[in-house]
Amino acid sequence: MASKAVSDAQDRASGQPGARTAPGSGTAPDPGAVPDPDPGPRIAGSAPGSGTQPGKYVSSTVAGAAKILVVGPLGVGKTTLIGTVSEIKPLSTEAVMTQAGARVDSVVSPGKTTTTVALDFGRITIDGALVLYLFGTPGQQRFLPAWRDLAKGSLGALALVDTRDLAASFDALGNLEDLGLPFAVAVNVFPGSPLHEEAELRAALDLLPGTPLVACDARDLRSSVRVLIALLGHLIDTAEPS
Repeated sequence: MASKAVSDAQDRASGQPGARTAPGSGTAPDPGAVPDPDPGPRIAGSAPGSGTQPGKYVSSTVAGAAKILVVGPLGVGKTTLIGTVSEIKPLSTEAVMTQAGARVDSVVSPGKTTTTVALDFGRITIDGALVLYLFGTPGQQRFLPAWRDLAKGSLGALALVDTRDLAASFDALGNLEDLGLPFAVAVNVFPGSPLHEEAELRAALDLLPGTPLVACDARDLRSSVRVLIALLGHLIDTAEPS
């Protein structure tokens, strides 16, 4: 049933390639950037991220569910992505960053003043048949014990990266490999983010050939759902026969 939900969402593809430049840049698409397919998936609810949808409870049409981790370094957009796609009011454990933490935590965005200290949580229903429970992990490596607890029972993970500081993603990707969790990589495109050839990004992140690598804007609903669809397709493709 999960594979059918994913397949149905992909069948509604518009066939139009997504933008490959920084959102709002107004520049022409870069043919060398990470490809961004546009399946145009249908999701439940009328206003994901607002917390005002009538679907407080899971629909009776749902036939399957999966726990998905959303991981990445500090400031990469995990809280934003979960808040964007969630059909319920997302849970966020944001706390103001302190001077003590600033000595050990590097921040990509100078304007960032808060950080996740426990987890983010949201829920999204794909095609009325498959529910994804999204668990966002803290970005700092010092929260690894909590990170590993959140990983228990997860079917897979979505790893967000920022091309302005690719090295910051190495710990999160290494943690996923240590846990043996299959994952997809989403390049969250910020204004002014440098663009790279897909092969260059794969080499820099040391990704296996089959690992999905997709560009996204974590603030945009369709863009964020597309990367979740890419992850689900990967999980289905790599699942062991029952």
